[in-house]
Amino acid sequence: MAGIWVFSEDINLAKEIVTPAKEMAKQAGKTVGAIALDAAGAKELAALGAEKVIVLQGSDTWVEAYEKAIAETIREEGAEIVLIGGTSRGKYIAAKAAARLDAGLLTDAVKIVLEGDKLVADRLVYGGLAVTTEELAFPAFATIPARSYEIMASEDGHGDVIVKEVTLDPKLTVVDTVKAQQQGVDISKADRVIGVGRGVEKQEDLVMIQAFADAIEAEVGCTRPICEEMKWMPIDRYIGISGQIIKGSLYVAVGTSGQIQHVAGIRDSKVIVAINTNEKEPIFAAADYGIVGNYEEIVPALTEAIQRAKA
Repeated sequence: MAGIWVFSEDINLAKEIVTPAKEMAKQAGKTVGAIALDAAGAKELAALGAEKVIVLQGSDTWVEAYEKAIAETIREEGAEIVLIGGTSRGKYIAAKAAARLDAGLLTDAVKIVLEGDKLVADRLVYGGLAVTTEELAFPAFATIPARSYEIMASEDGHGDVIVKEVTLDPKLTVVDTVKAQQQGVDISKADRVIGVGRGVEKQEDLVMIQAFADAIEAEVGCTRPICEEMKWMPIDRYIGISGQIIKGSLYVAVGTSGQIQHVAGIRDSKVIVAINTNEKEPIFAAADYGIVGNYEEIVPALTEAIQRAKA
């Protein structure tokens, strides 16, 4: 079954990738297939409109061990385009599988379209400093970052779900795993987020900002220096091209300069508000509303006004 195939070990990301796959399939009269590692995820992909979903079953739960089986399945199905979730594990699998199949690979493709017999993609490069448009002839692989596309409404599809027993790569053995400890909620799923930048000078001011967040029912995130250099917040609160991507209804930037790596993580927010003492900071170019002034005065004033309005 030639056409467009999707895979991600993250089922939510896999469902997101079905969206561009279906759009391109409709445009070119192609079919959509998917690869899954469990039956439950396979059923969800079939419900979204994947005509054929192959469930790979092996003796290991380590995703990387399935790379060769994934490549062989793609070869057998004659896939022309392969879209893979842009996680660390997904990028590993995409690179290895593309090399096995002598196919081209585009990474971090935030927008993909078909133009004739080529896959054309907009990619973030240089850590988000620039966007480049590139194209590949078929067969073409592309990795898609999380939250680049919305999950489409279920079509109640009845695609074929096929279980395939596979032999895994014996050279890869898992000795031990340690689960990362996430503190609080996943801010990438929050509807409202306040972002703290280096312009916030004192760690104790986070109490003030948290009060503001509580008033507007928001979560608090930060730029890279706040979590990596100052250690004020955990790494899962970092917002940016290599961190969390925010797509909620409101983002308030407090003391952030607006470097492109950070803006890449917030630009799809419906409303962006910037608070900064320097009106020339690039964050104001990305913002819908800007307040020039000291956050130590502005944030408490906003908090008080919101609390008074809610009383």
